[in-house]
Amino acid sequence: MLPELVAAAVAVGSAGVVYLAAAARVVKQYERGVLFRLGRLGGDVRGPGFTMIVPFVDRLSKVNMQIVTLPIPAQEGITRDNVTVRVDAVVYFKVVDPAAALVNVEDYKFAVSQMAQTSLRSIIGKSDLDDLLSNREKLNQGLELMIDSPAIGWGVQIDRVEIKDVSLPDTMKRSMARQAEADRERRARIINADAELQASKKLAEAAQQMEDTPAALQLRLLQTIVAVAAEKNSTLVLPFPVELLRFLEKAQEHPQDHQLGT
Repeated sequence: MLPELVAAAVAVGSAGVVYLAAAARVVKQYERGVLFRLGRLGGDVRGPGFTMIVPFVDRLSKVNMQIVTLPIPAQEGITRDNVTVRVDAVVYFKVVDPAAALVNVEDYKFAVSQMAQTSLRSIIGKSDLDDLLSNREKLNQGLELMIDSPAIGWGVQIDRVEIKDVSLPDTMKRSMARQAEADRERRARIINADAELQASKKLAEAAQQMEDTPAALQLRLLQTIVAVAAEKNSTLVLPFPVELLRFLEKAQEHPQDHQLGT
């Protein structure tokens, strides 16, 4: 009788161990467990740690709750100003509703990827080239809204979207380089013209000051002679009165008046 009881106890213990091994589950800290009982969603979402299920009746599906980095393949499109570009981006998202992520969509990662590609092509068609190159923050926000709207029903939250690179044709790169060079040359000419204008104003003020003070003109003439003499050359400077030049100019303009006067 005793051996039979021992055998029965061993059998029950073995069955209990097998049952415990089949029913025991461990959910990691960054995971959540979604329980399906006979194919139906049942019970609360299991948190991290040790949990038990009914073997052959329950199925526990684990969902990763970490932020997922999903690169978007480069998409080729035509901008609103008719420029062909290739744009690639990256999407950061995470699951906020594990049950919806498993029930409402077959593969939420693939769904987010396809939606991101479609939205990126739409953004390219609605934007100008200058916006793609210099106003990326606004485009990132618009792209995030376009992806996040359908993703809410999938139990997924879009954390952020970043446009990584914008590839341009070689002809467009050369055109932009010529445009930038022309713009720099235009700015340089404007700066030179502004400098000439300021210099002319200062010279006009100096001429007015010398006209009011004739001695200043004589001092300036002496300074010019000293500057020329310091170069150790054979240049000869002869001061010539400006009034004499004006007199000769008037004489050339009215030669008949001088003849009549004589």
